[in-house]
Amino acid sequence: MDAPIEASATAAVALEGLTKCYGNTTVVDGLDLRIERGECFGLLGPNGAGKTTTLRLMLGQTPPSAGRIHVLGNSIPRATRAMHQRTGIVPQADNLDPDFTITENLLTYGSYFGKPVRETRARLSELLAFAGLDERSDAAIDGLSGGMRRRLTLARALVNDPDLLVLDEPTTGLDPQARQYIWSRLHRLQAEGQTLLLTTHYMEEAERLCDRAAIIDDGRLVACDSPKRLIERFIEPHVIELRGELARAWRQVQPRLPTRREEDVGETVLLYTDDRGHLLDCLEARFGGGHLYRPANLEDVFLKLTGRDLRD
Repeated sequence: MDAPIEASATAAVALEGLTKCYGNTTVVDGLDLRIERGECFGLLGPNGAGKTTTLRLMLGQTPPSAGRIHVLGNSIPRATRAMHQRTGIVPQADNLDPDFTITENLLTYGSYFGKPVRETRARLSELLAFAGLDERSDAAIDGLSGGMRRRLTLARALVNDPDLLVLDEPTTGLDPQARQYIWSRLHRLQAEGQTLLLTTHYMEEAERLCDRAAIIDDGRLVACDSPKRLIERFIEPHVIELRGELARAWRQVQPRLPTRREEDVGETVLLYTDDRGHLLDCLEARFGGGHLYRPANLEDVFLKLTGRDLRD
């Protein structure tokens, strides 16, 4: 568990003892987090873990029951307005104005930050190119695909040239091509030194993008580190999946093979081990082929720490 933190001018976000209660229900429970400037930070957790409430607290959309919040040097919620001037937000659900074209959406959003139209217009070509929409500048919102809408929402969040970009499940519902495009844009922002705060249910996304990730559950911090170190700390390095008939054969025989841990998940048996070669040799000799080998990943960590039960 991370030690308590102190707000610092070097941190983009600093949360100390952050708590939010609704009646007798504690949704965020003494959360300590620090996000450094220039890093991509992932906030991960199952449904109902407290991610959305934590974001709302950080963005001054709901008052805390206890604790301290500093975002870009501003004490929240007292200095929420000043923080918003320097923050870009990509919400979970697109909220583009359907009555405006792509260009009009960007110009109108810029006006919310007090920017002169000429200043936003001077950045239009850059923003449209970033989103891959430079040839669709006059298109109506209703005619855009889901991927185009998401790219426009990302470009819109950059209108005020923010110091912090908050992305709430930025690629949910997108096809692989659109998701890869968004990832490439976020990688570019990272390379330019942009501070990113990302929530996602795609562990591959967090593993690819995040310098560090925090896993929270029941409103508490469970673990926080780089994806690589989280995997090294919590999971055996090698995973072998037995599916269908092979999984059923394993259950019937229950062989004594060199596994450190196994999990029975529906039609699949997962074998976790430190010694990949020995286990694979034993499986080949006992069952033949048909198994799937893969390195351990962040999803394995997530499921080990938060469980496999469905959350509604």
